[in-house]
Amino acid sequence: MTGDRERGQQFRFAVLGPVRAWRDGEALNLGSPQQRALLAALLLRRGRTATAPELVDALWADDPPQAAIAALRTYASRLRKAFGPDAEVLVSEAGGYAIRAGTSALDTDIAEQLAAEADKARHSGDRARSRELINEALALWDGEPLAGLPGPYAETQRARLEEWHRSLIETRLDLDLEVGQHAEAVSELTALTAAYPLRERLRELLMLALYRSGRQAEALAVYADTRRLLGEELGVDPCPELSELHQRILQADADLAVPSTGAVERAGSAAPSFVRPAQLPARVADFTGRAAFVDELSEQLVTAEGRVMAVSAVAGIGGVGKTTLAVHVAHAARHHFPDGQLYVDLQGAGPASAEPEAVLGAFLRALGTPEAAIPDGVEERAALYRSTLDGRRVLALLDNARDAAQVRPLLPGTEGCAALVTSRTRMVGLEGAHLVDLDVMSPDEALMLFTRIVGEDRVAAERDAAMDVVAACGFLPLAIRIAASRLAARRTWTVTVLARKLADERRRLDELRAGDLAVKATFELGYGQLEPHQARAFRLLGLADGPDISLAAAAAVLDMDLDDTEELVESLVDTSLLESAAPGRYRFHDLVRLFARACAERDEQPPAERDAAMSRLLDFYLASATQVYAVERPGDRLVHHLSPTQRPGLAFTGKDAALDWLFAEAECLLACAHQSTSNGMLRRAVDLLLAAKDLAESGASARRYEQAAARIRDVAQAARDPLPEARARTVLTYVHSVTGRLDQADVEAQHAMLLAVVTEDPLALGHAPIERGIIAIYQSRFQDAEAYVSKALTAFRADGNEPGEASALSNLSRAYVGMGRTQLGVELAEQALAIYRRLGVSLRLANGMYALGVALTRAGRLEEAHAHLTEALAIFHENRQPLWQGMSHYRLAEAQLAANRPARAAEHAEQALVLRGLGGEWRRGQFLTVLGRALDAMGQTDRARACWSEALAIYERLGTPAERDEVRVLLAPVAVA
Repeated sequence: MTGDRERGQQFRFAVLGPVRAWRDGEALNLGSPQQRALLAALLLRRGRTATAPELVDALWADDPPQAAIAALRTYASRLRKAFGPDAEVLVSEAGGYAIRAGTSALDTDIAEQLAAEADKARHSGDRARSRELINEALALWDGEPLAGLPGPYAETQRARLEEWHRSLIETRLDLDLEVGQHAEAVSELTALTAAYPLRERLRELLMLALYRSGRQAEALAVYADTRRLLGEELGVDPCPELSELHQRILQADADLAVPSTGAVERAGSAAPSFVRPAQLPARVADFTGRAAFVDELSEQLVTAEGRVMAVSAVAGIGGVGKTTLAVHVAHAARHHFPDGQLYVDLQGAGPASAEPEAVLGAFLRALGTPEAAIPDGVEERAALYRSTLDGRRVLALLDNARDAAQVRPLLPGTEGCAALVTSRTRMVGLEGAHLVDLDVMSPDEALMLFTRIVGEDRVAAERDAAMDVVAACGFLPLAIRIAASRLAARRTWTVTVLARKLADERRRLDELRAGDLAVKATFELGYGQLEPHQARAFRLLGLADGPDISLAAAAAVLDMDLDDTEELVESLVDTSLLESAAPGRYRFHDLVRLFARACAERDEQPPAERDAAMSRLLDFYLASATQVYAVERPGDRLVHHLSPTQRPGLAFTGKDAALDWLFAEAECLLACAHQSTSNGMLRRAVDLLLAAKDLAESGASARRYEQAAARIRDVAQAARDPLPEARARTVLTYVHSVTGRLDQADVEAQHAMLLAVVTEDPLALGHAPIERGIIAIYQSRFQDAEAYVSKALTAFRADGNEPGEASALSNLSRAYVGMGRTQLGVELAEQALAIYRRLGVSLRLANGMYALGVALTRAGRLEEAHAHLTEALAIFHENRQPLWQGMSHYRLAEAQLAANRPARAAEHAEQALVLRGLGGEWRRGQFLTVLGRALDAMGQTDRARACWSEALAIYERLGTPAERDEVRVLLAPVAVA
C-alpha cells in the first residue's frame, strides 16, 4: 500500500483530454495512439486487471489484427520502457495487465473526489465552496477526453466522460444561479444551448438566468424556440419542468427572483448560501441611558415584518446621539438578522449627500453581487437589491439620511428584513415608518454619561459642578462627550474648573436648547480648547468637500510632512472633532465640517490662507493623477500641456498601484475639482479631470465626473476664460460620447473646436476634433468623420504627440472602413498599431488592436481580426477598462458572426451585455442587435426577435433613426411571416 502511494506521488496520468503521463513532473513519451489507447483502457479500470481478450476487444472490437496478442505485448513493453525505473507500475497477471499507480494519480479520480466534496459542501449550505470545488474539477478537462484515441472502448468512454463533463457544468451553472451570478451565466448558457439544443435542463437554466437578469421577454422566447425545436426534431412537447417555469415567468412569480426553497430541495441542498455582510460600526463602550428608546426600537426590529424603523432628531439637532443609539440597538438585535447587517452614512447634512445609486451598488457588492452584474440606474439597482434580499433576514442601518426620497430606494421592502434610519429631519414622508423623536438626554442620563467618561471618583466629589457642566452642554450627548473628554485628558483640572470655564467663555450657553445654535455652541466648546496649530488644522481640513481625506492629502492641505501631519490629525481624533475612517484616512462629522468652515471664515487670517490650502490640495491631486496618467499612457503629450503644480504628488511603483490610488481617491479627487473654480484654480481643476480620464467610464464615479466638468465649463464661460472652457467641453464631449448621448456630445465638441482655435491650445486643438470625429463615426457620417479626424491628426503631429497621432490614424481607419475603403482602413490601423508598439505602451496598444480588429473584420480577414480583438480584450481587462472590455466583446461577436460561428458570437454578445450601463442605452441597443443576429443564425428566432424588439424600443426612445431603421428591417421578415 505504501508503494502504491509513493508511485501515485511519482506518476500523474490524464485522460480528460489527450492521454498523457508524467513521472516526477516530467512528461513521458507514450508512443503511438494504440499504445496510449492501451494505457487509457488500463487506467480507466482503476487498478483492476484487464484480460488480453478484453483489451483486444477494447482496441479493435470485431476487427482485430492477426497478431493482436503480440501487438498488446509490444505496446505493454514499450509503455514499461517509457515508465523508466518504475516500470513495475504496469503489472502483468492472469494473462492480462493492470496499472497500479496508487490513489489520486489519475485526473478522473481527482475530479470525482472534487465533485464529491462539492456535493457535500452544497448539502451543508456552503454554495460558494461547492462552486469552487466544481470549478476545480472542470479545470481538469483539457479539450476532448481521450483525444485522438482509436477503438470502440475509447469511443464509449469518451462519450461517458463528455456527458459527465456536461453534467458538472450544469451543476456549476445551477450553483451560479443560486448565488446570484445569473448575468454571468447567460453568456455560457447561450453557447451551451447552441451546442446541445435538445438538452432541456440547459434551456431551463437559461430561462431562469435571463429572467433574473431582467430579460423576461427573452426568457419567454427561449421557451418558444425550444417548443418549436422539440416539435420539429422529436415530435414532443417541452418537459413539465420547462413548461412550469414558462408559466411562472408569465405570471412574474416573485419566488423566481431568488433561489426558491423548492429548487434547493430538488437539488438536494440546504438553504441558500450567500455573503453575509457585517458592516455595523463598533458600538460605543460607554453607551448610557436611552432605555425607553432602546426597548421601543428593539421591539420593532425583532418583529421585522417589512416595517421601516426611523430614528429622527428633533429640529435637526446634531450630536443628540442618533447614530450612537441606532448602532447600539442594531448590535443588540443583530442575532435576529442572521443573514447580515448593512450600514451606510448617507451624509444627509453635508453639501454632497450620498447618491442612492452609489449606495445600492455598494450594498449589492456587499451582498455578493459581482460588479459586472450590477445594473446602471437607481430603479434597476433597487429592484435587484430587493430581489437579492428576498427570503433573507438582513438589517440595513441607513445613517444620517437627508430625506425620505433618499431613503426609499434603499429599503429592503421584504418581510424578514428591517431598516433603521437616522436623520436630522422627521421623516413623516416615509410611509409605514415607526417614527421616534430623539430628544436630549435626561439630567440623570447626561450625568451618567459624563461620569463614565471622566471617572466616578472625580465626579462624586463635585456632583453639583458636574450637573452644571452637563446643563451647560444642554444635555446634548456629543457636547457632553467633548467636555468630558477634555476634562479626562487634563488630570490637573477639577470639574469645578471646567464648569467655571464653560460659564466664563460661553455666556450664551443658555441658548443650547434647539436648532443649529446649539450645535455650534457645542462644537465651539471643543474648538476653544484646541492649541493654535490644532485649531488651524481643524479649520483648513474642513474646507475640502470630499467624504474623507487621506493622510497624504491632509499633509498637502496643511503644508506639512507626513509624520507631523499624522501626529496633528490624530490629536484632533482624540478630541472627537475628527474621526478616523480607516488607517490613514480621516473624516468630519458633517455638522462638524460645517462648523470648521465657519471657523475658517471667521478666524483664518489672512483669508488668502484658505485659498492657499485648497490650492495645495488641488496641486496634490493634479500631480498625483498626472503620474497615474503617465504610467498608463507613456509618451502621451497631454501631461506636458497640463498646468504646472507647486507641490509634488505621489510616486507610484507600477500601474496597479497607480490605478488603485486613482479609484480609491475618486470621490475626493472629483469633489476637489468641483469646488476648485475660483482664484486661479480653474485651469488646474479641468486639468485634473483630464488626468483622471479613467474615472469617466467607471460606473461609480461617472456622474460626479460629469458634474465637475459641467461646473467648470459654466464657471469658465461666465468668467470668459476660453482655455479651461475648451478643455471642459472636450471632457464633456467624451463623457457624453461614452454614455451614448451623441447629440449632447456633438454640441460640446462644436464649442470646444471653436474655442480651441481662439486659444491655440495644443491639447484642445487635437482632442476636440478627434472626439467630434468619433461621434460622426458612431452616427455613420463617415465623410464628416474623415474631415474632423484629419484636422486632429494635423494638430497631433504639429505637437509631436505620437500617441495622439496613432489615435487619429485608428479613427481614420474606422472612417474609411465605413466608406467602403476597407484596404486603406486596414493600412491606417496597422500604421497606428506600429506607433503604439514602438512606444511600448499597454492601454493604447489595446486601442490600436481594437481598431485593426474592426478593420480586418470588414476586410474578411476574420482569424486575424479575432486574434487582435482577443488580445485587446485582455489588455483592457488588465487596465480596468470595463467599457472597452464590453466593446471588444461586441466586436468579437461581429467577427464570429461573419465567420459563421453564431454560437460563439452570441457568447461574446452576452459578455458585452453583462457590462451594461457603462456605455449607456445606445450601446446596449448595439449589443442586443448583434446578439439577435447570432441567435437568429442559430435558429432561435423567437429569442432573436425579443432582443431586436428591446433594441428597437431603445432606439425609438433615444431618437436614433439609423439604428432604429436597421432593427426594423431585421424584425420585418418575422412580422410578415
